[in-house]
Amino acid sequence: ISKKVYTQFHGFLLCFCVHVVFIQLAEDHPTSEDETMVPVLASKKASELPVNEVAYILQADLQYGLSHSEVTRRRAYHGWNEFDISEDEPLWKKYISQFKDPLIMLLLASAVISVLMRQFDDAVSITVAIIIVVTVAFVQEYRSEKSLEELGKLVPPECHCIREGRLEHLLARELVPGDTVCLSVGERVPADLRLFEASDLSVDESSLTGETTPCSKSIAPQPAATNGDITSRSNVAFMGTLVRCGKAKGIVIGTGENSEFGEVFKMMQAEEAPKTPLQKSMDLLGKQLSLYSFGIIGVIMLVGWLQGKHILDMFTIGVSLAVAAIPEGLPIVVTVTLALGVMRMVKKRAIVKKLPIVETLGCCNVICSDKTGTLTKNEMTVTHLFTSDGLHAEVTGVGYNGAGEVLLDGEVVHGYSNLSICKVVEAGCICNDAVIRNNTLMGRPTEGALIALTMKMGLEGVQQEHVRKEEHPFSSEQKWMAVRCVHHAQQDKPGLYYMKGAYEQVIRYCSTYNSKGLMLPLTSQQRELYQQQKSYMGTAGLRVLAFASGAEMGHLTFLGMVGIIDPPREGVKEAVGTLISSGVAVKMITGDSQETAVSIASRLGLYTKGSQALSGEEVDQMDIQQLSLIVPRIVVFYRASPRHKLKIVKSLQNTGAVVAMTGDGVNDAVALKAADIGVAMGQTGTDVCKEAADMILVDDDFRTIMCAIEEGKGIYNNIKNFVRFQLSTSIAALTLISLATLMNFPNPLNAMQILWINIIMDGPPAQSLGVEPVDKDVIRKPPRNVKDSIITRSLIVKILVPSVIIVCGTLFVFWRELRDNVITPRDTTMTFTCFVFFDMFNALSSRSQTRMVHEMGLCSNRMFCYAVLASIMGQMLVIYFPPLQMVFQTESLSIFDLLFLIALTSSVCVVSEVIKKIERWRGKGSELIDTTDSFNEV
Repeated sequence: ISKKVYTQFHGFLLCFCVHVVFIQLAEDHPTSEDETMVPVLASKKASELPVNEVAYILQADLQYGLSHSEVTRRRAYHGWNEFDISEDEPLWKKYISQFKDPLIMLLLASAVISVLMRQFDDAVSITVAIIIVVTVAFVQEYRSEKSLEELGKLVPPECHCIREGRLEHLLARELVPGDTVCLSVGERVPADLRLFEASDLSVDESSLTGETTPCSKSIAPQPAATNGDITSRSNVAFMGTLVRCGKAKGIVIGTGENSEFGEVFKMMQAEEAPKTPLQKSMDLLGKQLSLYSFGIIGVIMLVGWLQGKHILDMFTIGVSLAVAAIPEGLPIVVTVTLALGVMRMVKKRAIVKKLPIVETLGCCNVICSDKTGTLTKNEMTVTHLFTSDGLHAEVTGVGYNGAGEVLLDGEVVHGYSNLSICKVVEAGCICNDAVIRNNTLMGRPTEGALIALTMKMGLEGVQQEHVRKEEHPFSSEQKWMAVRCVHHAQQDKPGLYYMKGAYEQVIRYCSTYNSKGLMLPLTSQQRELYQQQKSYMGTAGLRVLAFASGAEMGHLTFLGMVGIIDPPREGVKEAVGTLISSGVAVKMITGDSQETAVSIASRLGLYTKGSQALSGEEVDQMDIQQLSLIVPRIVVFYRASPRHKLKIVKSLQNTGAVVAMTGDGVNDAVALKAADIGVAMGQTGTDVCKEAADMILVDDDFRTIMCAIEEGKGIYNNIKNFVRFQLSTSIAALTLISLATLMNFPNPLNAMQILWINIIMDGPPAQSLGVEPVDKDVIRKPPRNVKDSIITRSLIVKILVPSVIIVCGTLFVFWRELRDNVITPRDTTMTFTCFVFFDMFNALSSRSQTRMVHEMGLCSNRMFCYAVLASIMGQMLVIYFPPLQMVFQTESLSIFDLLFLIALTSSVCVVSEVIKKIERWRGKGSELIDTTDSFNEV
C-alpha cells in the first residue's frame, strides 16, 4: 500500500512539475494560438535582453514602427495607455450618506416623534422636507465632483512616435507595446521604454524613486545579477519620469498599469486634495455662524418652553431653523464656483491646474513674461542674412515653408550660386533638430526659420547628406549648439563641427573667418565690423544668430549671421496697456540682446521714457536684497537665462508683490514653482514646465493671462455675492423667529416653511449667483490684497441692512394679518410668501456689489432668471396647489395680496441699489481728493 501511495504521489508531483514548466514556456513563448497577442515585458526582463530580442518578442520594427492596423489590434488587447480609475461609490450610497448629517438626523428624530404622537401630517411634512433638502445637497455635491473630474482631463500628455516609418505627434494614451518613441529634453516619458538609441541621455526619476539626482542612461543589456532594483536598470526609461538632458529612442515594453508607475498611481489615488484657502476661510466662517446659530436656537427653544409652548413644536421649529440658518452650502458653492470658473477659463484657452490659483489670480500685481511666443507670435522668419565677408542679403516670404527668395543686390541667390551665403545656410541646416512637414513645424521656432531659409535656397537635402557623429545640445546657459558631421561619401574622415548660437558665444570659438571660400585670420577690425552689424540688426528688433564651422571646436571659422524677426502678437499691446493702467506691472524677460529686447518692448508700450533695462550678468552680480531695491523700476531683463528668473521672482516677492511668471523650458520649472502663479506655455512648453506650473496657456498668448486675471477677479466677486445673499437671509430668518419668540408672538413661520426657505437659500437662486458673467470693468480695478478678508466693512453693511429690512417687513405683514389675535393659514401664508419674495429681490440686488441692476441687465445671467422663475413657480404651487397647501399649511391669496407683497418686498432691492449709488459717489470723491493731493505734491 505504501509503495502504491508513493508511486501515485511521485506521479502527481511529476505531472505538477511538467505543468509548471509548460506554463512558464507558454509565458515566455506564446503558442500559435496566442501568438496574435503581444506580451508585455517586465522592465527587469527587458533590461537583461539585447534590443533585437526585445523587438522580436514584441514583434516590432524599431525603425519603421508599427502599422496603424497593428496598433488598433494591440490596443483591443492591451487597452489604452492610461490607468483605469477604480469604480466610484454608487450614486445611491452617496445619496444615502447625505442623511448622516447631524441636522438631518435631528429632523428624522422629529418626524419619528411626530408619528409616535400620532401627528401624521407633521411627520409627512417633515419627511418631504428632508428628502428635498437632501436632494438639493446631493445635486450640488455631485455637480462639484463632476466639474472637478473634468479638470483632470484638460492636460493630456503627448509624445513623438514612429509609425509606418513616419514621426507622428500623438497623445501618450494612444501608445501600445511595440511602439517606437522618440524622447528629447524636457519631455515626460510616456510609457516604460527599452532604449535602443541614447545621446547624452539623463533622466530625472525622482517621481518614481525619490532620488533627485538625474540618472544617466545607456542602451547596453544589464547583467541579471546587478538588476534587482529599478534604479540599476539604466537602459530602461520609466513612465512618468522626465528627460533632463540629451535625446533617445526606445521601444514601448509596458503601458498603463503594466508599467512600473502603475503601483505608484494606485497609491496616489488614495491621496486627498487639500482644500483651498478660500474654502478653509469659508469652513471657519460656517463653523462660527453655526456656533452662534445653535446658541440663538437654544435660547429660542428654552424661552418658548418657559412660555408654555408645546415642546415638540419648539423642537421641530428649532431643528428646522438650524437647518435653514447654518450655511452648510458655503463650502460647496465655493468649490462649484471655482470649478465652473476654471471650466470657463478653458474656453478662453487657459488651463488652471489648481483651484487656489483662481483666488490668487485676482491678487496678481506683477507679471514676468517671456518675449518669444508669449508677447510675440513665435513664428520666426529669417529676413536678413550677413556673411563674414560683408555681403548683405534680404529674405522674403513668411511661415514655415519654401515660399520666398534670398535676394543679393536685387538678384535671386539659389543653390550654390554664392558660396559665402551658401555656407551660412548650410550650417543652419546641418546644426538643426527641427523638421518641417506639410508646412507644420516639429521643433524649435528658431530652427524652423533656418529650415525654411534652406528650403528657399533649394538646399533642404543637405541635412540628409550628412551623418551626425557627435552633438552638443543647446542650453540656455551656454547659448549655442554644435554638431560634428561627416558626408555620406566621406565616412572615413573625422568630419566638421557646425555651430550656431548667440554671436557673443559663437565668436569666442572662432579664430578665422570665411572670405569667398578662403579662411583668413580673425582680426579685431573684423570683430568690430561683426559687432556693429549685430547691433544694427538688434536695434531693428531682429534676433541675431551667428554661425561657424571647422575641424576643431576651439578654432572654428566664422561664417556669418542671420536676423530673425518675431513680430508682436495682435492685441498684446492693448492688453499690456490695460494691465498697467489697472496697477499690474508687466516685465519682459528675454535671452535677446539689449537692442532687440528694448525695441520689442517699445513696440508693446512697455519701455517708455524713464524705463530701465537690466542684463542677466548684472542680475548675477547682485544679491536678492540689492535686486529688490531696483527691481520695481526694471521693465526689461535682457540676456537673461532661466536661472535668473528665480532670483527675479524672489526679489519681487521680497517687495510684497504677488508674481506671475511664464516659462516654457526645463530650467524654467524652478522659477515657475517659486512664483505665486507659474504659467507654462501649452504649445512650446516642455512637460517638465507644464508639470511645475499652476496654469497653462493653450495658445501661448499673453492676452490669455489678462483674461485669466479678469476671470479670477470675477469669480472672487461672485463668491462674495453668494456670501452676502446667504448671510443676509440666514440672519433674517434667525432674527425673525428670535423676536417672535422673545415677544411671545406665535411663530410666524412653521417648520416646513422654514425648510422651504432653506431650499431657496442654498438652492438654484443662490447657486446661480456663482455663475454671474464677469463685469467687463473688473480688469481695470486694482489687484486685491491677498491678506484682505472676504468679510469687509462694506459687505457687512450690505448684509445687515437687507436683513433688517426683511425682518421689519415680514413682521409688519405678520402683525397686519394678526390683528384678530388668532393665527390662521392666511396669516402664515402672507408672512411666508413675504419672506420668499424678499429673498428673490435680495438675490437680484446681490448679483453685484457695485453695478446697478439696470446696468447688469435682467437677462444677462440666464441661470439666475431660470432659478428665480423656478422658485416663484414653486412658491405659487405651495400657495395654490391643494396637496401642497396641506403640507405647508397655506391657503390661496388674491391678486391684490400678491401685488401688495411685491410692492413691499421690492424695497430691499431699492435700498440696496441706493447704498451702491452712495458708495459710487464716495468712491469718485476719494479719487478726486487723491488726484488733487498728487497735483499739489507735483
